[in-house]
Amino acid sequence: MAENKTQPTSLDPNSVIAEIKDGNRRREVETLNVLLRRISGSPPVMWGPAMFGYGTYQYSYASGRQGESFRCGFASRSRDLVVYVMSGFGGLEQELDRLGPHRTGKSCLYLKKLDVIDMAVLERILARSLAVMAERYPV
Repeated sequence: MAENKTQPTSLDPNSVIAEIKDGNRRREVETLNVLLRRISGSPPVMWGPAMFGYGTYQYSYASGRQGESFRCGFASRSRDLVVYVMSGFGGLEQELDRLGPHRTGKSCLYLKKLDVIDMAVLERILARSLAVMAERYPV
């Protein structure tokens, strides 16, 4: 069975943040780090070179594939901040309508800038995702 491509690393999240050259993006990453750390109750762990993950869970699919991933997280990509809403977006339509400019993928919430996002709504989305993950994958 193939191993997951994205694995936790020993990179220091604070060092990764400090290396972000764009001051606005660095502040956005710091803001997300504080938010996710607070609501998850977990310190950040770097998954690969750019993904900040908070908490972990073990999954097992009917196919027999098993692995570990983070419960919530984010990455700073060249175009967007990507917030990982691991529970998906089912039932979050009203919150997403209030969030501000964004795009979604299966579990990815793409944000251009945080200053146009309703941070209270983002927090509610992430808190709900963490609650769903706790039900699906108890600690």
